[in-house]
Amino acid sequence: MIWWLYNLLFPIAFACLLPHFILRMLRRGGYGRHFAQRFGRYEAAEAAWLAGPGRPIWIQAVSVGELAVAFSFMDEVRRRDPSIRFVLTTNTSTGHALALKKIQAPDVTLYFPMDVPWVMPRALRRIRPSAVVLVENEMWPNLIRYARQQGVPTVMINGRISEHSFRGYRRIRFITRRLLPEIHWFCVQSAEDRDRLLALGAPEDRIEIAGSAKYDIGPTPPTAEARACALLAKIGVKPGHPVLVGGSTWAGEEDVLLDLFREAKAAHPGFMLVLVPRHAERREEVLEAIRRRGLSVLQRSQFPDDAASPDRRPDVLLVDTTGELRGFYAAADVAFVGKSLTQTGGQNPIEPARDGKPVVVGPHMENFAAIAQDFREAHAWAQAQDADELKAIVLLLLDNAAERSRLGRAAAELVARQAGATRRMVARVLSARVAE
Repeated sequence: MIWWLYNLLFPIAFACLLPHFILRMLRRGGYGRHFAQRFGRYEAAEAAWLAGPGRPIWIQAVSVGELAVAFSFMDEVRRRDPSIRFVLTTNTSTGHALALKKIQAPDVTLYFPMDVPWVMPRALRRIRPSAVVLVENEMWPNLIRYARQQGVPTVMINGRISEHSFRGYRRIRFITRRLLPEIHWFCVQSAEDRDRLLALGAPEDRIEIAGSAKYDIGPTPPTAEARACALLAKIGVKPGHPVLVGGSTWAGEEDVLLDLFREAKAAHPGFMLVLVPRHAERREEVLEAIRRRGLSVLQRSQFPDDAASPDRRPDVLLVDTTGELRGFYAAADVAFVGKSLTQTGGQNPIEPARDGKPVVVGPHMENFAAIAQDFREAHAWAQAQDADELKAIVLLLLDNAAERSRLGRAAAELVARQAGATRRMVARVLSARVAE
C-alpha cells in the first residue's frame, strides 16, 4: 500500500511541476536536450556505451554541490581499480552541464530517470550497475527498491540529513521506515546525521560515521587559478589590489556586497568586487543592482579569454558563467560564501578554505551544520550575524593582512585534518559491489 501510494502521488507531483520544467527549458537554453533520458530512453551512442563490457557503478548526484563529492569518489575508486566505469546521473541542467565538462572516458553522464515503475526498472536494466551510490540524501524509493530486487546494493555516501529535511521526512516516516532498510549501507557525516537516520527507520548496524567527503577535494587546478588571475590582470587588477569574491550568491546578498564595495573603495584603491551568482540566469537582476548604484561592470559571459583589455577598469566583475568559481576563489583575498546571509542553507565553504583563503559567511549554514561546527571550533572562518556585521568583518580583513593570513591558514589546516572520508566510503562501496 505504501509503494502504491508513492507511485500514485509522484506522477501527480511531476505533472504539477511540468509547467515549471517547460519554463526552465525556455529560459535556460539547452535544458530540453536529452530530456528523453528522464524516461530511461537513450540515443545510439549512449546505448552503445551502456551495452559495453563490465557493470558500471551508478552514482546519483542531484546537482553541483554533490558533483564535487561524486568526482572525488570516482577518482579514489579509479586509483584502486582503473577498470571500473561510472554512470553519473544528475537532476538539474546546471549539474548536467558541469558534469559534461568534467566527465572523461570511459565514464558517461546522463539525466536521472523519473522515479516511477514504468521508467526506473528499464533504466536499471539498461545501465546494469554493480552498485548504486546515492550522494548525500538522495532517497528515491523506486530506484532503491528495484535495485534491491535485481540484487544491486545501494550505498549512501556523505549522508546528511539537515534539520529542515528531517522535519519533512518525519512527516512521511511511514515511508522512510520501510524504505531505509532497503539500503545496503549508510556512510554519514556526523553523529547527528546518524541519529536522524535512526529516527527515520534506518537499521543501526548499517550506519557508519565516515566524516564529510567534501573535505577531500583537491586543490584548485592551476589552470583554473591562472585563468582567473589572467582575466583579473587584463581588466586592470594589479598586484596588491584587494579582491573580494562573493561566491554562489543569492538574491539580496549582491546588494549587501555592492553597498560594502561602495563604502570601501575610496579607502582601498584598486579594490575589486567579483560576484559569482549561484544561478547565472539572474544576471539581469544583478546587473540592474550594480548599475543602480552607479558602478561599472564587466560581464564574464561577454568577455572571453582572448578579448582585448577594456578601455577602463570596471568596478565589478560579474561571473555569469558556469564552472569558474573555484578559480576566482583561488584568486581572492577574501571569500564570501553565499546563501548564508539573506537565504538559509549555506553553500560549501571548503573550496576557498582548501586554498587557504579567509572565509566569511552569514548566519545561515544549516545545510552544512557539521562542517560549520568544525569551522567554528577551529576558528577557521568569520561568521557574521547580519549585513552590518558582514561589512565590518570584510573591512577589518581588508585592513589587516595578518588576520587574513591567520584565517586562511586555519581554514587550510582544518581541511587537511578532516580529510579521509572518501577512502572509507570507497571501501564500503567496493566491498558491496556485486560480481561482474
